[in-house]
Amino acid sequence: MSENCTHDCSSCGQNCSERKVDFKEKQNEKSNVKKVIGVVSGKGGVGKSLVTSMLAVTAKRRGYNVAVLDADVTGPSVPRAFGLFERAEVVTGEKNYILPVESKLGVKVMSINLLLESETTPVIWRGPVIAGTVKQFWTDVAWGDVDYMFVDMPPGTGDVPLTVFQSLPVDGIIIVTSPQDLVSMIVGKAINMASMMNVPVLGIVENYSYLKCPDCGKIINVFGESKVENVASEYNIPITAKIPIDPNFASLSDKGTIELFDGDYLNNIFDKIEK
Repeated sequence: MSENCTHDCSSCGQNCSERKVDFKEKQNEKSNVKKVIGVVSGKGGVGKSLVTSMLAVTAKRRGYNVAVLDADVTGPSVPRAFGLFERAEVVTGEKNYILPVESKLGVKVMSINLLLESETTPVIWRGPVIAGTVKQFWTDVAWGDVDYMFVDMPPGTGDVPLTVFQSLPVDGIIIVTSPQDLVSMIVGKAINMASMMNVPVLGIVENYSYLKCPDCGKIINVFGESKVENVASEYNIPITAKIPIDPNFASLSDKGTIELFDGDYLNNIFDKIEK
């Protein structure tokens, strides 16, 4: 360390052993977000956005102020699940800011689809631009008072998850998976990335875990036996949850009424978040 060290590593070019750089972005001055929970998956198509939405609804039902930051910029689906199609309001003045859109029950949502003219307009951007957009959802959106913010991340371990881990004060993550053998390996990648970024894994949700016959009640393992307990044990993850294959979930999401879902599938996961 130099004799003239100012302890401001962000403006220093020296490569000393005590160099520390904090990439965390400040939240908007009109925001007071108390806890940030990332929802991640190692691959697409496992229902990550559904789980994010259901976690937000679960928190809202317990009386908390809740928000969802949709960081899946190229595949945003959270607004439709909540029935949000209007554009977010951009307030101009001495300092410009964006107001999130609120669902029927008061869940605050920000997504790229709330800023586009049409929800079918494709976002054809390169990684750095997408990552910058996610940071702006944190710095430029006036979230107000929020007890729990859930961040719906794109699948994998690329630019956006890295940006979220580095730029937002993430308190922990929930990993969404499905029963197939291949997925346990991919889950391991997500867990190891979180470990490298010093972000705790709070629990694993296995979606499409089983199908319950509507006539006889028999449990059918459509995608094979559940592996979530084995994966959780292997990586010492404390809490797991299982969500069945239920056509009603897809129907509620398509109708924009996910807030009406029935079931306590994620209660134990939120219990862990709530601690």
